[in-house]
Amino acid sequence: MNKIKWGQEEKKQWLEQAVIEKNYRQDVLDRIFALPDTYRVEQYGQLSYDPERYPLYALLSKDWVEGKRTALITAGVHGYEVGGIYAALEFLETTASEYADKFNLVVVPCVSPWGYETNNRWNPYTVDPNRSFCGENKAEESTFLKQFAATIPGDIAVHIDLHETTDRDKTVFRPALAARDGVECAREDIPQGFYLVADEDRPELPFQEAVVRSVEAVTPIAEKDDEGNILGEPAVAHGVIYYPMRELGLSGTLTNARFHTTTEIYPDGDWMTPESSVEGQIAAIRGGLDYVVNSQE
Repeated sequence: MNKIKWGQEEKKQWLEQAVIEKNYRQDVLDRIFALPDTYRVEQYGQLSYDPERYPLYALLSKDWVEGKRTALITAGVHGYEVGGIYAALEFLETTASEYADKFNLVVVPCVSPWGYETNNRWNPYTVDPNRSFCGENKAEESTFLKQFAATIPGDIAVHIDLHETTDRDKTVFRPALAARDGVECAREDIPQGFYLVADEDRPELPFQEAVVRSVEAVTPIAEKDDEGNILGEPAVAHGVIYYPMRELGLSGTLTNARFHTTTEIYPDGDWMTPESSVEGQIAAIRGGLDYVVNSQE
C-alpha cells in the first residue's frame, strides 16, 4: 500500500491540534532575567510567527576574557525535551560560577519555545529544527541560532547540546513523522537510560567517555541491545553512538568545537524523577567541562 506525504492541508490540520501546555515567559524568561548580573543577556532573534511571545535569548559571561576557552551549552532545540531546558537554567543558577575562571560561558536555554509550550518536536511548519542546521530544509529556530553562534568571539572549545529521548518519541513523534513523509513508522525501542551522540567526523571518544562516567553517578546509562546497538546505531563505547551530523543537519554542526556531544536521557523510566533527569544533564555538562579543563591544562 502506497503512503502519501502530507500536503498543506494535512500540515494545517496538525497545527490546529497543537495546544499551549506550558508558559515560556513564566518558566524560562522569568528565570533568565532573575539571574545575577554576572551574565549578559542577549536577544539573538524572535520567531516571526509570534515575535512578541517568542523572543530568543542567550546568556554570556559578562566578564568576557579574550583568549580564554569558550564553552557553549544549548538546550531545547526540540522544545518538548524539557529536562535539557531546565538543566541549562539550573546550571546557570547553581553551577556555572564554578567554571567562570576556566571558560567564557555561552548558554542558550531554549532554542524552540513554541515546541516547549506545545510539547512538540517540530516547529509550527512541521519542520524539525534539529534536522535544519545544514542544507535547504531550514527552520527559523536553527537559522537564528547559527547566526548567533557565528558572532561568538574567538574559538569555541566545547559545545554540549542537551536532549532527551522520551516515550513521546515512540507514541507521538515517530507516527507523525512517518505520516508526514509517507513512509512506514520506525520501530526502534527507546533506550532505557542516558546515552551520547557524537559526531562521526570528530568523535573525541575519551571526551564522550568522560561525560558518561560523570552521568553514571547520577542516572543509569543505556545498555546496548542484543545486536550491540543503541537506537539502531552501533555502540562504540558504553553509552556512546556516532551520527553523521552534517549529513543529517544536526546541531552538532553549529560550531567547529573539537569537543562536542549531544546528550540523550530517558526521563520516563520508573527510576527517574524530573529532578534526577535534570541532575543527569548537569552531570553531563560538568563531565564535559572538567575533561576539557584537565586535558588542556
